[in-house]
Amino acid sequence: MVDEARLEATDSGLTPASEGWFVVNVSDAAWRTHEKFGASCRFESQAAEFADLGVNIRVLEPGQPNCYYHGEGTQEDFLVLFGECLLLVEGNERRLRAWDFVHCPAGTEHVFIGAGTGPCALLMTGARKEPENLIYPALDLALAHGAGVEHETTDPGEAYAAVTAPTQERPPSWDELPWS
Repeated sequence: MVDEARLEATDSGLTPASEGWFVVNVSDAAWRTHEKFGASCRFESQAAEFADLGVNIRVLEPGQPNCYYHGEGTQEDFLVLFGECLLLVEGNERRLRAWDFVHCPAGTEHVFIGAGTGPCALLMTGARKEPENLIYPALDLALAHGAGVEHETTDPGEAYAAVTAPTQERPPSWDELPWS
């Protein structure tokens, strides 16, 4: 029998404090924000990491990328829940809107960038294993959107060397989101 996880209140919301199953509403869950890469609700914590499947919600303001343009050796899937965003995928640009689903097989180079007039919310899932064949290619299209690296690398530490850590807090656009 699997025990229920204990949820702990933090300044940014509820987070699991132990392993096990749990139920938490997105509006009550812990969030973190980043000036460059938007806000995220990861549902897991250091005390209770998800071993097999990463799941989070990312909220992007217009012009904000969710990360740097990259490809990795694991599958990832995405669902636009709210708003609009741009998808840069394999060197192409696609505009997405609510309920568009994106499947990225292992090795697909991609990044999302908030678009439209307000926040965009994305459900993001991916296999939880050490990514193989991780690459951050230097792509002019990604650089033009502030979502790329200037020199290709396979080292996340190098790619994100100048990036500060996120802050544990709810998104600034919280009142504009459908679950607020």
